[in-house]
Parts: sequence; structure tokens; C-alpha cells
Amino acid sequence: MSDSHASHEPDVSEDNPISEHWVWAGHHRPAIPRVLVDHMTSAWAPDAPDTSVHPASADFATRRYRIAQAFPGKTLVIPSGPLKVRANDTDYRFRAGTDFVYLTGCQDPDAVLVIAPGAEGPRSTLYVAPRRDHRTHEFFTDARYGELWVGARRGVEESARYFDVECAPLEYVAKDLESLAATTTLVLRGLDGTVDRLVPAHDDEARLSEELSEMRLVKDAREITHLEEAIASTVRGFEDVVRALPLATQFGERVVEGVFNLRARVEGNDVGYNTIAASGSHATVLHWTTNDGDVRHGDLLLLDAGVEHAELYTADVTRTLPVSGTFSPAQRRIYELVLAAQDAAMEVVRPGVDFLDPHRAAMAVLAAGLIDLGILEGPVEDVLRPDRQLHRRYTLHGVSHMLGLDVHDCAQARNEHYHGPLQEGYVLTVEPGLYFQLHDLTVPEEYRGIGVRIEDDVLVTADGYRNLSEGLPRRADDVEAWMAGLWSGPSGTLSWR
Repeated sequence: MSDSHASHEPDVSEDNPISEHWVWAGHHRPAIPRVLVDHMTSAWAPDAPDTSVHPASADFATRRYRIAQAFPGKTLVIPSGPLKVRANDTDYRFRAGTDFVYLTGCQDPDAVLVIAPGAEGPRSTLYVAPRRDHRTHEFFTDARYGELWVGARRGVEESARYFDVECAPLEYVAKDLESLAATTTLVLRGLDGTVDRLVPAHDDEARLSEELSEMRLVKDAREITHLEEAIASTVRGFEDVVRALPLATQFGERVVEGVFNLRARVEGNDVGYNTIAASGSHATVLHWTTNDGDVRHGDLLLLDAGVEHAELYTADVTRTLPVSGTFSPAQRRIYELVLAAQDAAMEVVRPGVDFLDPHRAAMAVLAAGLIDLGILEGPVEDVLRPDRQLHRRYTLHGVSHMLGLDVHDCAQARNEHYHGPLQEGYVLTVEPGLYFQLHDLTVPEEYRGIGVRIEDDVLVTADGYRNLSEGLPRRADDVEAWMAGLWSGPSGTLSWR
């Protein structure tokens, strides 16, 4: 919802007689003759009716009921967020707020979900912008929302049918919230400034964000399917990158990013986060997303990337690949140490274990390996002591985070839930790494500039775990064989499912 982008009919009052013949079009744009407006908004065939219903509409209704039950007697306001300006009058591609999508399935900008208490139970209303179609001059005068400019999106009636929820025009939301003034109103803030200003802040709003994150911790069967589909596309994206490595050695990391992102746009909504295409010493930079460096034979390429599904669930996978197709002895030594740490972490994953137990298992392996490499002095227990933690110079980050609609999912969950015991249905990453900076004098010279991370997406099952991204090889020999197989297959062609 945005004040500056509200719908306005042309002014044709007696005080503005020129508007009987002209419609003002906006800054740097001339007025439009009224006769042209009439011509542009008439003689259009009706749209073909869409009678489909979102396949998860019942799930969204259940989720809305659950969150309402957590806040009896209170009105909950969850916006999708507005478009965000990239440069002057161009916007970033829109991505709706995660909790809004989780509760509605709708991906419209500016929309607002209101869940209000009622005598017969909570009542949900989805406020969406009416269509800017041929029935209004905005059809061709509004370059941000007019359908002639940007295409159609569902309006009020279409959204009500498709999402199976009561809908109302967006301009009604302020008045309707005013009518609910007798109830305590909680807003999921920080998504839409206009909505934030409609309702005074309340102390209980932090709990709304926490409850929504904690609801999302356990994934249902449909969510797991979406994650599997996103991961399958991600595997194909990694294959595309390997096929394109000869081109990347000519034109650099931009090729890696571009080729993977092409797969994400063809098979999904987008990438789930900025692709990390880090070659050589760039692999020691955790969030290297500039992706403008060289890709050289003899170096490693750390590719951390994920396709975001059309329903916005995202994969998050990392592989560290030898650009030449073969690990050097030093690269293999570090790679296999990280792999051993990942194996140790995965074997811990099961319901009931502490969220940090996989991390602890991986750190024990990495610390022992750093001692064996002569980088740290043992014993392992001394390295890992809470008052020392010397291994962290080279490991830098935790081993796991939750995964789902957000790449770092459920981030507002309370610590006792997020870092509590794992439960069946959780999906988390397992991603140990070692990063030896190019100028780190504590590291033997042969290892400087090497960064290795291996990351997989893991579902907690009733009796353990399932590696959802096992379609990508992890073991060094298997990685080399996989790359060789892709290079020996049909060349020069990327295929799509």
C-alpha cells in the first residue's frame, strides 16, 4: 500500500474546465486529450474468466486460523510490501513479504492481510489493488501499475476466487482498520511504511513476528515438495555452470552467475539470494557477490546458489569445484577435511538433538584437521574451549540455518525454539567450510587463498535425516567424475525441463 501510488480518477470538476477535454498524465508527460482517453478505454473484449483456485488455499486458511488463535481478541495486519525503487522511475523486481505469502499465497505488491476477531471466529480480509484495466484511464496512463504498461494482475474479485478468501479494495483498508479500533491491532512492521503509520505501535508486535517464524519451522508435505523442486532446479543450474566453465575461463565469474541465474529464471521465480560465484581467493570471502573476478585453471570455484521456486521456497546449495576438473593435492586435502566435517555433522541430525549439535560435531573435525595441518596446536579440547575458539579464524560461520521461504528462514523465532531440539519436518542447511586468506601468515603457503565450503539441504525425518540435495556429488572423486561426464556429453546446449 502506498499513498503516492493510489488510484485517482481525472479531475473533471467545473473548477478545472480544461479537464473536460484533457487528462493530466504526470511529470514530464503532456496532458492527454479526453477524446483519446475515451478511445483507449472503449471497445475491449472481456477477459476470459479464470475459475481456478490456488491448490494450497486450504493450507493458507489453516495457517491464518492458527496465528489468530495465538492472539485472541486482537486484529493482525500483515502487509506484502510495496515496490522498491531501483533508480529514479524503475523498480526492483517485486518479492512479497514472506509471512504474507505464507498466510495467503498472494504475491501482489501493496496488498494487506487483516485478520480480525469475530463472533463466529477470526475473519480474514485480503485487501488488494483493483485492476488498472481498460475500464480506467490508468490502463494506459499509469506506467507503474497500468495493465498496458506492466500487464494484468488479479484484482479484487479474481483474488477472492483464486485464494478463496474474502477480498476488498485496497483503498478501504484504512477505514476498515479504523472501525476495528476497539480491538488491539498488531502490525507486522517494516514491510510497508504507509501501513505502519496507520496503526500505533504495540508492545505485543514483536511476538507476532516470533509466532509466525515459529509456525514456519515445521514444513508440511507441500512445502517439502516445493523445496525438492527448487533443489532439483538448482542441481541443473550447477550442471549448467560446469558446462559453461570453459567460457568462464575467458570471461570470468560473471559467466558463472549469469548461467546459474538463467536456470533460476527459466524454472523458478528467481534466485533465492544473490549468487556467490567465487573463484580463487574470492572463495575466502563469505558473501562474495560482486562476481567480477577471473576464473583460472588451477583454481577452485566456490558456487553458493539456490533457485527460488515459483511459490518462493528456495534452495541453498554450495559446491567447491576445481576449474580444471581435477583437485590439486593441497586442494583435495582441504576439501576432504571439510567433507569429513560435513559427514560428521549430518550423522548427528535427527529429532531431539540440539540444533547446534551438528555444528559442534563439524567443529571438532575441523579443529583436529587444523592441528594435523600444523596451523593450530592441540589438543582439540583446548582449541574448542569457549574462552579460546581459535579455530574460528578459519571456519568463520555456523554450520546450519533453517531453510524455507527465506534462505535464512524463521529468523525471528525465539532462540529457545530456533536453537532448541530438532523436530521432524525441519529443513536446515549443513555447510562447514574452511577459509585460508591469501595473506594469512599463520597458514602454510600452499593453502593460502583456498576457500572450501560444502553445503546441502537436509530434511529432519522421523528416524534421522534425508539429504534433499544429494543429486549433486560431494566426494572429491565423484565431483571430478561428474565434471568429466558433463564435459564429455553433448556440448554447447543447455536443456530445460
